[in-house]
This record gives sequence, C-alpha cells and structure tokens, in this order.
Amino acid sequence: MQLLLSKAFLFLHTTRTFSTMAISTSSSISLSSKPRLKGVIFDMDGTLTVPVIDFQAMYKAVLGHDEYLAVKSKNPSGIDILHHIENWSPDKQRRAYEIITDFEKQGQDRLQIMPGATELCSFLDSKNIRRGLITRNVKDAVDLFHVKFSPALSREFRPYKPDPAPLLHICSTWGVQSNEVMMIGDSLKDDVACGKRAGAFTCLLDETGRYDAPEYANIEHQPDYKVSSLVEVQSLLERHFELTS
Repeated sequence: MQLLLSKAFLFLHTTRTFSTMAISTSSSISLSSKPRLKGVIFDMDGTLTVPVIDFQAMYKAVLGHDEYLAVKSKNPSGIDILHHIENWSPDKQRRAYEIITDFEKQGQDRLQIMPGATELCSFLDSKNIRRGLITRNVKDAVDLFHVKFSPALSREFRPYKPDPAPLLHICSTWGVQSNEVMMIGDSLKDDVACGKRAGAFTCLLDETGRYDAPEYANIEHQPDYKVSSLVEVQSLLERHFELTS
C-alpha cells in the first residue's frame, strides 16, 4: 500500500502547475475551424485510476442477489446504485452507504494510476488547459487529487453525476462555457450522460470494448469520441481541437 500511495504522490507532484495567467477573450479570431478547448474534466475510478472496485459484488451486497438481478435487467447501461437507494428508509440507506464506503476504502488501498494519465496531464498543463475532477466516490478518495485537479468534486456535491450540475459548477468556477470543455470517463450512464446534458464534449474510455456490445447501441447519450487508453487522448485533442499554448 505504501508503494502505491508513493506512486500517487509522485504523480500529483511531478506535473507542471497550471498557469494562472488570464487568457484574453478579445484575442484574435483563429483561422482554424476547430472548437476551442479550455478545460478537461476527468472521472476518477476507472479513468484516472485503474478500476479495482468489484462493482458487481458491491451491488449484490447492497441490494441482495434477487433484487440485484431484477434491477440489472431493467438497466442495460448499468446500475445507478446511489440513485437507487435515495428513497430507502434512513436506517437501510445508512447501511447501504456503509457497504459502499467499505468497498471504496478497499479500492483506495490498491490505488494505481491509469497508464497514460501522468503524460496526458503534463500535456494539458503545457497547453494551459485546466483540469477538474468529478467522481461519485467519497471525499477521502478525491483528496488524493485535489492539488492538481481543481475543482475536484466528490459525491458530497449534490446532485452528482449523471446530473450536469457538477460539470456546470466547474465551468462556472473556471469562467468558461460548457462547450469549451471535455468530460472524459469510463461510464456511459454517468460520465457521458453528465457531459452531454451539460453541453460539453465527451470522450468515453473503453479499455475492453465492452460498449461495442449491441445493448449499448441505442443508449440515449453517446460519446463524441471513444478511446481504449488515455494514451490516445493527446493526439485526439490535437487533431480535433484548438488548444491554448
């Protein structure tokens, strides 16, 4: 665990700090027809960090086997466990959060930075592109990243993804429009839906190609871009966007 946390610490403190120099809105109009990108907002679990939480086991522990199967059959894009338990009784809800938090803490103990994350963040910094973070994980996990991702919003910020509110809050804090930022995450139902509802560009990280399956073809919110690794994102941004330098 100590080695993994040391790696996380190194990741957080080796990337160059975002320049605070203001970018004038009256600068010359670019001849490029590419949209201007001023910020990138990341999901955490499964995007900045390697997925280590067994969500299926967590959902079963919270819902029970039979209810898990029933809920799963009605939600082909994935179970939204936080919304599902919102109307439970206080005692039942408290127990559910205890189970979820326990699984999340186990994940923190096995923290690993996603391949390509450090390099991508260094690239964004070199272009003075802001970076924020939105996760449905707890604040303790987010605190690992708050130095370099600002704002960094956990599930204590309500309403949480897939509601567009956290993304719009970050845009307001930055003083940019939502169509000047990109949301990057590994979930169609949470990350892509949040970004699309806010009017942002979206990029789906799909390492295994799971979202190529037919059941996802007619999901309401489809990503603007899709990658199998964060390593691919830099070239994607350079190809499709005007980047601040």
